[in-house]
Amino acid sequence: MKIYFILSVLVALYYLYLKNKKIMHMLQQNYYNDDNRYLKWLENNFKKSFINFDIFFIVFVLLFFINNNILSIILFVLLYVLSYITYKNKIRNEQSKKPLVVTARVKRLYVTELILYLIVIMPMIINFKESRLNIYYLIIGLMIFVQWYIIVIANIINKPVEKLVFNHFKKLAKNKLKDMKDLKKVAITGSYGKTSSKNILNDILNVKYNSYATEKSFNTMNGLMISINNKLDKFTDIFISEMGAFKRGEIKELCALIKPEYGVLTIIGTAHLESFGSRENIQKAKFELIDSLPSDGIAILNMDDPYQTSYNIKSNCKKVWVSISNKKADVYAEEIKLSSKGTSFKVTFKDNKESCTLETKLLGNANVYNILQAVALAYNLGLTLDQIKTGVKRISPIEHRLELKKYGDINIIDDAYNSNPVGAKMAVDVLSMMDGKKIIVTPGMVELGEKQHEYNMEFGRQIAKVCDEVILIGEEQTKPILEGLKKEKYPEKSIHILNDVKEAFPLMKKLSEKNTYVLLENDLPDIFNE
Repeated sequence: MKIYFILSVLVALYYLYLKNKKIMHMLQQNYYNDDNRYLKWLENNFKKSFINFDIFFIVFVLLFFINNNILSIILFVLLYVLSYITYKNKIRNEQSKKPLVVTARVKRLYVTELILYLIVIMPMIINFKESRLNIYYLIIGLMIFVQWYIIVIANIINKPVEKLVFNHFKKLAKNKLKDMKDLKKVAITGSYGKTSSKNILNDILNVKYNSYATEKSFNTMNGLMISINNKLDKFTDIFISEMGAFKRGEIKELCALIKPEYGVLTIIGTAHLESFGSRENIQKAKFELIDSLPSDGIAILNMDDPYQTSYNIKSNCKKVWVSISNKKADVYAEEIKLSSKGTSFKVTFKDNKESCTLETKLLGNANVYNILQAVALAYNLGLTLDQIKTGVKRISPIEHRLELKKYGDINIIDDAYNSNPVGAKMAVDVLSMMDGKKIIVTPGMVELGEKQHEYNMEFGRQIAKVCDEVILIGEEQTKPILEGLKKEKYPEKSIHILNDVKEAFPLMKKLSEKNTYVLLENDLPDIFNE
């Protein structure tokens, strides 16, 4: 009987491995439960996480009254075989936008979880008693069922180890930066536009310098340490770091590591309003970068952003203001022309009265701001107008940020990365300029706190004025957009509600005409899947 028990447990553990992969993915996407982000997500998704096939482990309570161990073993194996099949089918149909990255930290968590399970299961095997079989199954079933919380215990156990690992790599990064005495350090922050600005600046600076920018959206302390330790070398002239934050103090901490001499503040909006608590907190958090700059440093600021012009800057560094509407700015853009092929505009440097016309494949006013700030810094770092023109022309379209693509005969405007109220409006404005049928696919905006409903409803009203067809992803989370569409008396026959973005692509084909433009606006992380 003991050997059958062991084999049945192995079947259950095989299912647990599959389930735990999904749980680990959610923990990672919630920053390993920093500020209880994972636990809050679990609270908001309790039904989705716990009401599934493996809840039937409770049947072993009933088997206490039936003294039949063979039946218990058969039912236990059957339960977890069926759980495996149903869970496998479920996750196969889910869209994974950002897959689990099996880092060293994830591997350590796996080991700790395994030890926790062995602590419980090994005594059962060593001191196996047939009379306790249903008790064993009930305990194992309960552990598998509450695995969503067991991973939190493993995470807590590992914290001292993770702290040691973190401090070790932080020290390595600090020492490396300290040794690179000639390295120029640029930091970029803002509520949105950070990654685009970083890549744009890197493309322009590389005309003259050997510039390196942090990869993808590596904007946390861990991401910056990885970039410094693994990528910076003695040939790097300029290091461009992107800095993100969910609360006040985080950017200040990043600046203490990097010690940037140059800072770019894109725009202050409502991204992550829920975690910051207020727009004022966001403003103070973003200005932690500018306030940290040395007196001989340079800050590149946006004069069209009232949250920047109203802030009392503490640093004595040089301030360079950019604008697309105010010629009092140090660097301003005018004669902006947008088309389906890209954007052109004239840039003027007020102090030197120099100007030139720039051309880019990028779309929208948001990218004009990003380019303008990059150009302002490049100019202050010694690039000539010809070098700047060359750099702007060769800027690569940034993945998922107003990126123009083809899907068969359909023109896709891919703006799938992290939508926000200002960026979403700009994307809809870009779509409005296109000559042809206009379709939007969107799940709406998230992490906007109390104003989330209001912003999404207003987004719906904006969509109604531009789009011929609307495809909403997620019935629950797009209700405010639907409300906004109805306020504008948008025709119901042109509204399509789906729960999986993958279903949108065949629908797009069905709705498309000879000349069709589809805006993909926001692609929520897996933690927001309905």
